Amino acid sequence: MSRYSQTTILKSVQDQKRRYANVKYPQIPLGPQDIYVYTTQGDRYDVLALRFYKDSNLWWIINRANPNQDSASLYPIIGSQLRIPSPYGLSAILAQYDNLN
Repeated sequence: MSRYSQTTILKSVQDQKRRYANVKYPQIPLGPQDIYVYTTQGDRYDVLALRFYKDSNLWWIINRANPNQDSASLYPIIGSQLRIPSPYGLSAILAQYDNLN
């Protein structure tokens, strides 16, 4: 499944070009049950999301929870510490995401 499959597509009346609508992401709050890991060679946000959340499409949660990383990359900096928001708080994060989009 494409990571853009759930993204709204807009079509301009003037030039008939298709464009993706901007996605708005919620703030990811710190939680007492958050998990912290050090990245190694080959780690990617989608692989980490699959490991911790059983869903690779939730990569953006880990990416957004770590503002010190490059948000345009699927690869975190090797050797850096990442915060993995607790799986127990996913429903609240996803509800906020749905409200924003």
